[in-house]
This record gives sequence, C-alpha cells and structure tokens, in this order.
Amino acid sequence: MKSAHQSTAADASRFCDDEAYPRPQLRRTHWQSLDGPWRFTFDDEKRYSHPGEIEQWPLRIEVPYPIESKASGIGDRGFHKACWYQREFDVEATGASRVILHFGAVDYFAKVWVNGHFVTSHEGGHTPFQCDITDVLNSSGPQVLSVYVEDDPQELNKPRGKQDWQLEPHSIWYPRTTGIWQTVWIERVARTYVQKIRWTPHVEGFALTFEARVIGERVDGLSMEVQIRHKDRLLADDRYMIIDGEVDRRIILSDPGIDDFRNEILWSPEKPQLLDATIRLKRGDEVLDEIQSYTALRSVGVLRDRFMLNGRPYQLKLVLDQGYWPDTLLAAPDDAALRRDVELAKAMGFNGVRKHQKIENPRYLYWADRLGLLVWEEMPSAYRFTRTAIKRIVKEWGEAIERDFSHPCVITWVPFNESWGVPELTSVGAHQNAVAALYHLTKTLDPTRPVIGNDGWESSDTDIIGIHDYDANIEHLRQRYGPEVSTEQLFDRRRPGGKVLTLDGYPHRGQPVMLTEFGGIAFDTRPRKASDVDGDTAEIWGYSVAEAADEFARRFHELIEAVTYTALFSGYCYTQFADTFQEANGLLTEDRVPKIPIEQIRKAVGMSRTHIQGAA
Repeated sequence: MKSAHQSTAADASRFCDDEAYPRPQLRRTHWQSLDGPWRFTFDDEKRYSHPGEIEQWPLRIEVPYPIESKASGIGDRGFHKACWYQREFDVEATGASRVILHFGAVDYFAKVWVNGHFVTSHEGGHTPFQCDITDVLNSSGPQVLSVYVEDDPQELNKPRGKQDWQLEPHSIWYPRTTGIWQTVWIERVARTYVQKIRWTPHVEGFALTFEARVIGERVDGLSMEVQIRHKDRLLADDRYMIIDGEVDRRIILSDPGIDDFRNEILWSPEKPQLLDATIRLKRGDEVLDEIQSYTALRSVGVLRDRFMLNGRPYQLKLVLDQGYWPDTLLAAPDDAALRRDVELAKAMGFNGVRKHQKIENPRYLYWADRLGLLVWEEMPSAYRFTRTAIKRIVKEWGEAIERDFSHPCVITWVPFNESWGVPELTSVGAHQNAVAALYHLTKTLDPTRPVIGNDGWESSDTDIIGIHDYDANIEHLRQRYGPEVSTEQLFDRRRPGGKVLTLDGYPHRGQPVMLTEFGGIAFDTRPRKASDVDGDTAEIWGYSVAEAADEFARRFHELIEAVTYTALFSGYCYTQFADTFQEANGLLTEDRVPKIPIEQIRKAVGMSRTHIQGAA
C-alpha cells in the first residue's frame, strides 16, 4: 500500500495529503485515499441486489461530493431513492497485516462489496463506519469496490438536518445530500492493532485519562507505550500492560501550580495549546502498531448562571454555521476550505461556532482544535415523531459522540433543535420523554460537557437554556431581556417564536441563559436581475432585510451591542456565518467574501460587557 504522499493521481484526491488524514486523532503512516472518479448509476426502481447484476455504468462521479452537487460531475437535484458506485483500487494482499476500509459518511443507508463479496452495511448519514476487507482481497490485480446507497428524499423519520424534502429548496431548507460525502480510504494495520482511543482531560488534577481498545489476533504479553509532549517538552512516557484488549489509565502530569504557568499549557481559543501523543502497541520490544494523536488540557461546564472554561467564567460569542458550500453542498471543497472557515470565524472575532444541523467533517474539528475555536455539536433532526425516528437518532447520535469525544474544541452537545421531530412537547408525554432520554443518554456517554436538551424554546432537561429570538427591534430585545424583567416574568410570560421558553415542571433553576439564535439580517450582495428592479426579493430569505452595506453594518453592531450589554445572557450565537442558498443572512457570502469590512465585524464582536458599561 502506498502512503498518502506516494499515491498516484488516480488514488489521490484533494483531501489526500499528510496533513489531511481523515481521522486526525488516530493517524498511521500507511493509508490511501479512494476519493476521485468512480463509476456511477442511478437505481430508482431498486432493480439490482448485487453489483454483479449491473451491466452498464453510464455515469462518472467525483467522490466525495454528493450527487446533487456541481463538483460531483452529476449535479442532479431530482428525487432519486437509490444509486450505485464502483471503482478499482490497488492494494497488496499479505498474510502479515490487515487492510481496513473506511467511509467518513454516506447518506443514508449503505451496503458495501469488495470483489463481489458483501463486507458491511451501515445506516446513518453523518457518521463513519469501517470493516476489515483482508479476507476478500485478490492475491494480485486490481480490487473492485462497489457501494449501494439508499436515501429516500422524502422520508422525514430519519435524521436529515437541513436537507429539503421538497423538490426545490424553500425557506430554511437546502438541496439534499445523497450518497458518499466524506472521504473513502483504506489503511494497513498489523494483525493485532489499536482500534480506537479516547482522551479525557482533568484540569483540576492536571491529568488525562487515556483509554484504548486493541483488537485482532490474540497475542500474549502485549503492552502499550504512551508518550505525551507539549512542543519540545516531554510530559509523560508511560508503559501499560494490555488486559483483556483494553487500557484505561489516568496519566498525572506535573502541575506547575501558579495560574500564569498553568495557562501556558491549558487549551483555550486564545491559546490553543495541544499536547502531541505517540502511542505504540508492543509485544516485548517489537512494535506492532504505532499511531500519532493529540489531546489538550481544558475543562468546560456551568457554574450557576455562567459557562465555565478552565474553571473561569467565559462569555461565549458564537456564530451559527451550517457548513454548506455552493458547489459541494454538505461536503467541503477540500481541506483548505475547512481550515479557512475556522480562520474566518476567528478573524470576525467569534470564539466559537454552533454547527447547525450537521455533524461536521472531523477535519473541521481538527482545525478548530489546532487554531482555537469552540464548537457546539448538534444532531441533525428528523421531522416526524415515530419509534423508528427516535431509534435512528439514538444510534447515530451515540456514534457522533463516540467519534468526537476527544476533540477539545467540542464543548457542548445539542440533541434537539427548536422541537424539530418532537413538535408536541407541551402536551405529549412521549415527546417530552424523548428529549429527557436523549439528554440523559448524552450525559451518560459524556459526563464532561454541558448538554442542551432542546435548543431554542420549550426547555426541559438541560444544562443551558438557549433562546431563539429574531426580533429585529433592538428596543423589544432590551425590554424583553433587560434588568427590569425578572426571570420569573421571562420564563412564564415571554413567547419568542410563539413558544414557551420552559415546559411546565421545568422552571429556570439558575442555569446559564444564552441567546443562541438572533440576527438573521438578509443582505444580498449579488447583482440584481432585470426582474428585480422593482425590489422583488423573492429569491432571497431572511428574518429581516437590509438594503445597503451601511445599514447592514449598523444593524449588526446594534444587535451585538444590545445582546452583549444584557447581563442575563452568558453567551450568544449570531445567525449566521455565511449565506446558504436562498438564505442571504450571512456575514459572508456563500463564497466566504465578507459583506462588510471584516474589521467592522470584529470590532462589534469584540465588545465586552465591561467596556460597554464603562462607556454608558
């Protein structure tokens, strides 16, 4: 197998370089991207049950771009329930190692064959899956990989996020994403190897919990070496015996004590200090598996009415980011585009993003870890309440938490948004139980982060009360959330969006309150068509409209000032990062061009409550 930098043009894609390893916290040397051109055919009538039945492949598609995207070479946004992919790849079959096939994400249900042998299936459009294909590889010649994808475009009882169920995008929903939309890749591992690792930081004890699972052939006398470094400084060099295929150890680091010294190693958006790790699986002195990873020391939580980062109150200044691009849809154009989005959010002065209705590519989380950007992770919604929908959400949400647990940038989990998929929260017990169940399941799978049970309104079990309010009138916002309004009045009488803020039996218990969606000012910078001369803005959508750049800048500044000044809020999330199809309410265009000078945005976002009060 070729390493990434040795891959041929046919094997490589824009994602395939040493800096773009698809699973950034468990990296090996020998891997190969299978992105690039594949054979393709639609199968709307579901005529085929095996790739061998397909005699003709009339189309070519560029993986990992969804079929609806221009970049895929297909660009078909019609209703298609099923399709097939196929390509050849070269890999040497040897008895000394195993070959693992990985898929970053395939929307929605996938079945996979290698050389005509069925190897795996997976349900869930946003999470990864993999399988060992060693035993079905040919001893020589090309290997044939075939993938069947089923994704009913109108089914509403599966997690689909912002993908429209109507033929044309409308309101706040966008073109669908069908099929492979994250990288496909293979890697060579030893016959006994590290399947997964997990890092849990403990700032209060200046320690890290390290967990690893080893699978494959049973071998006696296995041990694992873990070396941790901060830049050039060695922090830990430990060795543990493997018991029942597992390691679970707490690594105590030398605590420098005083805060000034501690801050040199703690992770934050202002100083994203990462700790690099080398992990070796050994039998005696023989290295069976070696991986590179990273982690960080940072803590997140809530204390009374404030969000806490590393034990200190921290004001969250987030921007809502939906992670779409005009030519590639949910798939990123390349790794550089993911890095650029992180850089732009920071350049505008925000310290975090709320990834809205999307489980983002792990490469985005890598850049957020590396460059310093907080991330709220949110489960894409289903839009019907059924037993099938809830079971699917539980399964996929658990996979997302498992995938992203170790990323220091991820600070909050959000299983539901605006009661989508649970529309009768005020009256139906089963809907209330679903939110409670997902809240407590999330806290069970990850007790280290805050969880928002249902963001926007109708809160019940939650660590943070998130409010969505798109009122464009600054005075209304001040009157609604100002110091003269008691929290009892707010939660008992106010109805932003026409919804109660908390359910009966769940009064405000002192949790942090944040304005987690507001703004949404549409400002369309695209040239007007002749049909738009009379002011027809039917092609764009927003919660309010600005007609000129100076008006857009003024209204944005006033909104940020009003929300920053409101002592009730311990954080906010402005809508939104970039224009998304018909929604022209981004601070950036869909091509990531600032609509107003980025310095103006940064100045507004950079206002502190102390600065504003001092100037009043």
